[in-house]
Parts: sequence; C-alpha cells; structure tokens
Amino acid sequence: MPFSPFHLVPGSNDKGLVLLADHARRDLPEEYGSLGLPPQQFERHIAYDIGVEPLTRKLAEMLDVPAVLGGFSRLLIDPNRGEDDPTLIMRLSDGAVIPGNNPMPDAEHQKRVTDFYRPYHAAVSAMIDRVAGASGKAPLVISIHSFTAFWKTAPRPWHAGILWDSDPRAVVPLIAALQADPQLVVGDNEPYDGALRNDTMFKHCIVPGLAHALIEVRQDLIADEAGVEEWADRLAPILDAINADPDIHVIRQYGSRTGPLEEV
Repeated sequence: MPFSPFHLVPGSNDKGLVLLADHARRDLPEEYGSLGLPPQQFERHIAYDIGVEPLTRKLAEMLDVPAVLGGFSRLLIDPNRGEDDPTLIMRLSDGAVIPGNNPMPDAEHQKRVTDFYRPYHAAVSAMIDRVAGASGKAPLVISIHSFTAFWKTAPRPWHAGILWDSDPRAVVPLIAALQADPQLVVGDNEPYDGALRNDTMFKHCIVPGLAHALIEVRQDLIADEAGVEEWADRLAPILDAINADPDIHVIRQYGSRTGPLEEV
C-alpha cells in the first residue's frame, strides 16, 4: 500500500456512523527512513496501536460503515494531539530515543504538521461531512485505539476501556453493554482520561456537538486474527444498537472538562 497520510475504508455513508483509527499504521514516508530507529521498535506500541487496523476494518465491514485510518506512525507526528501539545512529536517514547526527532527544527516541525497531521484531520472532517450529508443527521463517531497489557512492570487489569470527556450519550450504553459480560473488566476513563484538549475527539466531536466514544482494547487481545474476530463480533452489535438511538444523532453541546469551548 503506497504511503498516504490517511486511508479510507468504504462503507455506506447513510447509516450515520463513522469509525476512526488515529494510530492504525506505522508507516513513514521514504524520505524519513526509519527515523534512525532499529526495525524492532516498529513492532512496539510506540510506533502504532497494535491490532487496531484489522479491528477497525472488520468493524467497518460488519457494520457497512466508512472508516478513516491514520496513515503514518505516531513516531513521525501524533494525530491524536493538539498542534500545541508538547507530545505532538516525541523525542523520547517509552525508553526509546528517536534520533530522527532530535533535534526538531521549527521548519521540520511545521512541515510534519502541514504534510501529515492536517491532511489526516481534513480527511476526518470530510468523512464526517459526507456521512452527515448522506444520512441527514449528525453522525456518531467511534474512535478505536489499543493499549499495552503492562505499564512499566504493572499489569493492566482492563480488557477494554472507554474514554470520554463530558458527552455521555454513546459512552453510558457502551460501557453497560460491555460490563454485561462478567468475564470482562471494563475501564471508565481507564487506562487514560478521555479529556484531552484539541485531540481528535475534541476537534471533531466535542466542539461541534457530535455523540462519540473512544474505545481502547488491550493489545494482547487483538494481536492476532482470532482476537480481532472476537472483539469485532463483540463490538459490532453494541455499536449498531447505539447508532439506532435517535438521540445519538442530535447535535448537543456538553462542553469539556478541559475548559470553555469558547476559548478554542
């Protein structure tokens, strides 16, 4: 697959549901080589969200809805950060020094924003607009991520976590449906807090008032085809049921725990 800042997965635009996968891929443009890193670093979570691309593609297929996949490694620039976030381009990530990011001249920083970050977000905006136009309603947006089974040496107990800021519409039924399985440990804003100013959900959902949720699945559970199939089979009917709720498709402002939206 040739390099692109984003990849589009086809689906029916009239269903009012958009899937996103910010960290789907670990690709780098040829001009950047490997950013000075050995190949094994691109097998780690620092380069991409393991299992997310096949899971998102499978969900898009099962639900017959479109998806937007980030086309570049988060080591190049992280699409799930604000442009002013100091972690937008990492110099050090989980113990790995990234030579190609040290130093980071202002001109190169801006080039990555212009060439990779903004085209991805433009593709997300365009997809949301297409689905809104085709469905005649505000889309539900679901973002798929994955997290490591351990933080440092501490095991993470959650099988999945739902991240969110202040809009509960998609989150409450999603958590409830997952928690209905007694075998699952489901995190509510675990292992991360979903209130991150100017991240993908903030830009595309919180500010315009679209219902949304960010799903984090533990990486060891979706690291192979069987795990992807299991989680797609689990999530698809839940997302389909949430998407069928008319209230999900109403534009409604809930604000943000990060501060007033008027300051954006």
